[in-house]
Formats: sequence, C-alpha cells, structure tokens
Amino acid sequence: MSDPTSTPSIFTRGAVDLSALRQAPPRPAPPPAGEAAPNGTGGGVAVIDVTEATFQSEVLERSLRTPVVIDFWAEWCGPCKQLSPVLEKLAIEAQGAWVLAKVDVDANPRLAQMFRTQSIPMVYAIVGGQPIDAFTGVVPETQLRQWLARVLEAAGMPVEVPEDPRLTAADDALVDGDLDAAERAYRKILAESPADQAAEAGLAQVDLLRRVQGADPAAAVAGADAAPDDVQAQLRAADVQVLAGEAEKAYARLVDLVRRTAGEDRETVRKHLVSLFTVAGPDDPAVTAARRALAMALF
Repeated sequence: MSDPTSTPSIFTRGAVDLSALRQAPPRPAPPPAGEAAPNGTGGGVAVIDVTEATFQSEVLERSLRTPVVIDFWAEWCGPCKQLSPVLEKLAIEAQGAWVLAKVDVDANPRLAQMFRTQSIPMVYAIVGGQPIDAFTGVVPETQLRQWLARVLEAAGMPVEVPEDPRLTAADDALVDGDLDAAERAYRKILAESPADQAAEAGLAQVDLLRRVQGADPAAAVAGADAAPDDVQAQLRAADVQVLAGEAEKAYARLVDLVRRTAGEDRETVRKHLVSLFTVAGPDDPAVTAARRALAMALF
C-alpha cells in the first residue's frame, strides 16, 4: 500500500518479526469500557505511551480492532519534535478511528531493534497484529493525512481525506484572481511544511499566471513558432500552452529548446520547464515522460 510519491515509505512486508514480543497469540476482544469502537465512534483513547511490557496489549491486541500507529521517538531527536505533535493532533482529531502509540527508543531499545529502527522519527502502521506500512523522517501534514487514510482503508475503514483549510483558502484566493493573497497563503503553508507539494504547485501557478497576464495566447504561440531561436518567445508560448491545457506541447517545446541551446540560455529554459512541472505536480504522467525527455536532452 506504500506510495513513495506522497510519503517516503521504507516498509517491506515480512521484514519485521514480532513473534518474540508476543507472550501468547493475541485474540480479538471487545473494546474496554469507554474505549472507541472500530468505527472510531465513542471518543476513546487517542495517544498512549508504550513500553515493551505493554506492547502486547496496547499495540498487538488493540490493533485487532483498531489500527495502531507507532511513533518511535527520543527526547534528543529534533525532527521527532516536529512530527510527534502533528501525529498527536491527528490522533485526537480522529476520535478513536486509530490510536497513536509512542515508543521512546532510549527507554525501549529492544522494541527499536525488533522494528529495525535505524533512524528516527520512524512511524509504523499496525493492523490485525501485523505491520502494514511505515515511513521515516518528517513529512508534511497533508501527506501524513493521505498516508493515514490509506492505513484506515487497508483496515477496512475507508475515510475521506479532510481538506487542509489553509490550502483551501489559498486555492480560493487563486480562483478569485487575488494572486497576492494566494502567494502569501501558499508561502505561509510552505514556511510551516516546506515539502508540501500542493502549496508548491499553487505557488508555481501564481508565478505562471503573473507571467501571462495581458498576453494574447494565439499571438504568443504564433510568435514563438515564427522565431524558434527566441528563448523568451518560446517560454511565453510554453506558459500559455500550459494554461490552455496543452502541457505536453509546452513540455515538448522547451525540451526541444534545451537541445538547441547552451550555457545560460539552456539553464534558463531548464529552470522554466521545471517550474512548469511543479504546476502540474510530480504524479502527472506527462511530467514523468517530460522529465525523462529532459534528462536525455541534457545528457
């Protein structure tokens, strides 16, 4: 279920052997009084501290009825202090749909060893007594929500990924044509989550819209076709083609220009093309194909 384009997953099924941590095969049990049911209703426990002594009951057995996300952390770990509060906030927000189990690797070295924890923060998803996915390092909240949604779906609990209100506000400003407000909103998101791909794409689109303001799309393309060696004309034509829904033509235009230029001009074209890739996002098949073509043109 790993999706490396959204969350850097390191999980390999079967790589973690938890048999040594089991005192006896876990058996399904009804939720304790006051604890959330599997559907997440009831406002049960959200965050727990786990030790080797409590791992069996708090993680393995609990995961038979509710997905458990393990956060391996340490007091000295700076990145952990960035990721853990976000995980805790999302666990509380989930209202028992999943439980966050925090494991201090210094206090529980055997658990860290069993999970082959070589760097932290490291996060595992446990469903049905088994690890089903994992990632290491700090990831943006948007991508973390998507990863958690996939964990719940794998557990038979499909949910919609809540919209990020910050991103919604930025997108609304962009749609309304308030480019300054949109830029401020996207930059604020990136200041808090530097790897947020949606905010990166939004900011790149703001730049694109500013570049084409007042341009006549037909004239821009015709002018570029008539002057194939005019770098600025080619860049303008690529911009209007992207906005016209002809991204593949725009990418091909600039890849061809990369082949025919050198020095500063070539670097200018390359950077411009990469900025257009950012508008579409890394998952776009046209971007993937164009990146391969660009690599061949450069090398």
